[in-house]
Amino acid sequence: MEMKATLARVAAQGAVPIPGTKRRAYLEENARAAGVELTAAELGALEGAVPTGAVSGARDTEEGLALTDR
Repeated sequence: MEMKATLARVAAQGAVPIPGTKRRAYLEENARAAGVELTAAELGALEGAVPTGAVSGARDTEEGLALTDR
């Protein structure tokens, strides 16, 4: 799924996405997500593909988390 659509889906659920990025091009792409409006059919298709709550757990392994904020 394109990042803009991902951020638009999060926003459509009433949340404020705060993606991290290291590259200006990705920041610009993420900012363009504010202009994306998904239709009810698109949101339904996304929900069917990845139901809310289907993904859970830590975003990284213990080893990966140990390297965060070094």
